[in-house]
Amino acid sequence: MHVKKIYIRWMPYLLFLCFIFLVTTRSLAPFAVIYSIAAAILLAYLWFSKSKVRTKLALSFLYLIILALQQVLTALYLFSGGDSWMVFTIKKVAAILMIFVPFLIGYFHYLYTLQREFSIKEATSISFEMLREVYLIGAGYKTKWQKSKNSLSRDNLNEILKDIPRHSYTKYLNKNTLTEAYFEECEKSLKDEHLYIVISSTGSPASEVISLFTNKAYNHVSLSFDRDLKTIISYNGGENITLPGLNQEKITSFNKKSDASVIVYELQAPKEKKQLIIDKVREINEKGSAYNLVGLVTKVSLRPNIMFCSQFVYKILQFAELEYFRDSAAKIKPTDFVERDYYRKLAFCYEIKFNETL
Repeated sequence: MHVKKIYIRWMPYLLFLCFIFLVTTRSLAPFAVIYSIAAAILLAYLWFSKSKVRTKLALSFLYLIILALQQVLTALYLFSGGDSWMVFTIKKVAAILMIFVPFLIGYFHYLYTLQREFSIKEATSISFEMLREVYLIGAGYKTKWQKSKNSLSRDNLNEILKDIPRHSYTKYLNKNTLTEAYFEECEKSLKDEHLYIVISSTGSPASEVISLFTNKAYNHVSLSFDRDLKTIISYNGGENITLPGLNQEKITSFNKKSDASVIVYELQAPKEKKQLIIDKVREINEKGSAYNLVGLVTKVSLRPNIMFCSQFVYKILQFAELEYFRDSAAKIKPTDFVERDYYRKLAFCYEIKFNETL
């Protein structure tokens, strides 16, 4: 059971890494190997099943035809050469989608087999449930497909891939970005014995891609020392203005899509605890920081001040002994701060919906 949980937890991240590898590779070989392995797995499963020999022969022929078409299309069309970077990337996404074609054929055969193995009466009742289930699954896939189409748009992929070279996973890039004026504002907030946790649905390219794996609308979390968010900070990519790492944020920069929104919660924090956190933020600012882009997938940080947004917020709360649920900081998602508030430590403050306020 424990192995199954680990498998379920890590599979999305492994698939994400495979997807990134296949999108960025310039070689035909990985696709050829994956197509062949997929065909071999399906053929082995088919011939060990209890299907009739005639069915096995027909499906085997179909799988081999699909494999041949995959190899030919990939070699002659997708990797024909002479394409721009963007066209080549779109072609590779098409090549990735072709991996699932034989599995889809196998799934339809499975549904057909289920239908035939039951009596007329049983089949009638099961067919209805099956159709309902297939409809719901189809509707879910349609929604996900539409969402993934938007998230993996040409502009989003282009921006993400261009941003990758700006990051470092071993050294601090961002240093002394927070000014003395910022820390003066933090000191002014000490009379307000609250910290403010801000979760946001921004529509940034990175946020949209992350949402495909988290299935959450809100994929960024920030920390503020004041209710008006003058002192809001988090780990981010720097918006091409500052280097990736710990940065002060502007709420207006969160408005990157038509339904962008921000929700603000307050957490009780005595003056001494807030001062402790301000001092810690100052220390990180002086020592340096970097955004943990790789850690989003691997859940590993090579140095203490290399973090992503939710990792930072949780560690800061933990440092001041203000955390209200327990987990490894690298596993925390932005929505966990709300969803795992079992003891109701947070209080809702307000929500900003940019399409209504601007």
